[in-house]
Amino acid sequence: MPNMIEIRGLNKYFGDLHVLKDIDLTVEEGEKVVIIGPSGSGKSTLIRCVDYLEEPTSGEVVIDGTPLTKKNHLEMARTYSSMVFQQFNLYPNMTVLGNLTLAPVKLQKKSKEEAVEVAMAALTRVGLAHKAGEYPQNLSGGQQQRVAIARALCTKQPIILFDEPTSALDPEMVQEVLDVMIELARENITMICVTHEMGFARQVADRVIFMDDGRILEEGTPDHFFENPQNPRCRDFLAKILH
Repeated sequence: MPNMIEIRGLNKYFGDLHVLKDIDLTVEEGEKVVIIGPSGSGKSTLIRCVDYLEEPTSGEVVIDGTPLTKKNHLEMARTYSSMVFQQFNLYPNMTVLGNLTLAPVKLQKKSKEEAVEVAMAALTRVGLAHKAGEYPQNLSGGQQQRVAIARALCTKQPIILFDEPTSALDPEMVQEVLDVMIELARENITMICVTHEMGFARQVADRVIFMDDGRILEEGTPDHFFENPQNPRCRDFLAKILH
């Protein structure tokens, strides 16, 4: 498979804080990559650099053969990637349907009719077609996150990035969001997901990556990763959270 994402020699500083350190990573088209690691290890910053929500200090991110730059990153984001955030990031003054049709109409110049049709299909997929006319504050956290995933589907981009999509949810709502993501993973979408959900990683990932202190310390298939990790820091981390 061709590479959809290539990250080469990526460094990111916030002031004096060196958050990402010489990251090299390639993700094939259609691959599902799950990134795990302790808080503050640089996981979220890494995927925010892939979407150019954070500008790399040095190194480069290449999407489908084109390097991301200050000039082209908005156009590239419109074409290639959508992001699902920890805090849903829905517009509170718009209905669910309004949230889903905004980007296709404004950014991708789709007609209102087409955008509504696509939005309703996406809401049906996440089991929320009946909530199209509701406002986000009238939905549970799990429903809001499912709406956010439906919104990511509406732009029909080949890459979806998930930044800890279940960490702001009550425990009983986590599974309803994971179920939607597990369904999505069966398709030829390229997915990078930062998460603490180890069961999800085992079930869905083609590759699991462990980060600590701004570096990738371990990567492998779920079987290798969970049964036979090589890096001592990774073994220690897994021992703490799996037992």
